[in-house]
Amino acid sequence: MIAYNNLVEATNDLMKRGYTENLSLEGDTVDDKDKNIHMTADDIEIDEFYRFEGASNPSDMSIVYAVTSKKYNLKGVLVNAFGAYADNSSSAILAKLNHDQVSDNLNRQDKPEADAESGTIAS
Repeated sequence: MIAYNNLVEATNDLMKRGYTENLSLEGDTVDDKDKNIHMTADDIEIDEFYRFEGASNPSDMSIVYAVTSKKYNLKGVLVNAFGAYADNSSSAILAKLNHDQVSDNLNRQDKPEADAESGTIAS
């Protein structure tokens, strides 16, 4: 992944690389309001994401996602808050966004493994 200094730099670069649609998180869908498209978790793939903290305020945190939808033949940018201002919804969209972040950022030795005998997570 590329190391960006801020949210604007990341968004501008993603747009230059073809992620041209402006997407928004609306409940259980990611929407392209300009095209009136409402995508479910099954309709999108998270290609990249970048997390940022505000320089003057650590609670000013956001994530920019590079999103692709083969179904709707589009690539776009989704910006969402995390931390104190995150959407606490339990939607499938948020589960997918969070799953991709965790899966891509944990090293194999950091991922918990189930203990087959006890049925618990091994430490």
